[in-house]
Amino acid sequence: MDLGLKGRGVIVAASSEGIGRAAAEAFAREGAQVAMCARTESTLRKSADEIREATRAEIYGEALDVTDAVAVTRFVEQAAKQFGRIDVCVTNAGGPPAKNFLSTSNDDWKRAIDMNFMSVVHLAKAAIPYMQRHRWGRIITITSVTVKQPVAELVMSNAVRAGVVGLVKSLSNEFGKDGILVNNVAPGYTTTERLKELAGVRALAAGAAPDDIYKAWAADTPVRRLGEPREIADVILWLASERASYVTGQTVLADGGIYRGL
Repeated sequence: MDLGLKGRGVIVAASSEGIGRAAAEAFAREGAQVAMCARTESTLRKSADEIREATRAEIYGEALDVTDAVAVTRFVEQAAKQFGRIDVCVTNAGGPPAKNFLSTSNDDWKRAIDMNFMSVVHLAKAAIPYMQRHRWGRIITITSVTVKQPVAELVMSNAVRAGVVGLVKSLSNEFGKDGILVNNVAPGYTTTERLKELAGVRALAAGAAPDDIYKAWAADTPVRRLGEPREIADVILWLASERASYVTGQTVLADGGIYRGL
């Protein structure tokens, strides 16, 4: 199936590992030109080199902090200069630390807002003008099932990521006339470093082994297993493609059915 992504200029944030890396590789395999960013230069360079070698795609990588608006703007400008266009922007960032409410500090909250909400603002502001030039674009945010169903010990994620959904809906309303579609992907329990961190917190509190926590999550998921980053990447790819041309302002759950609502 042709997804219409060959030759597209694609940005994937926080793409040195986990879901971001899986998405960057998936776009590269579709023939897109991919700009990757992450905070750690050595990890980013290694991932970019591996994807470039595996796919022969054009890959641009730059180490930066997505909370830095100036750095984000420069990164997007450089990607646009190299690719000639920006068509897809996948926003992504590491989640806030696992804490209960009374153990959070004001600095924790500020960092969570900067990392998980303002980073989306920075990337969207930088990318949208390039999309408007061609009257075609896709902005896809990666959040969490917490936007639909709060998760214990993730109070900051529960609160801040819900704001991203409001932003997604607002941007979809404002820029639909320009051919720009804006959607959100909300993964469930997916085998990433983020999940490893949460499993450690849960295991410590319960006096159990992290493997026991993983098994409990899998048992509580209707498909009886945890998700893989590549499975979330497939959802992202679909939303970026021509096959999702009438879908905007939506949150697509990729959670194995863990969300219990209608």
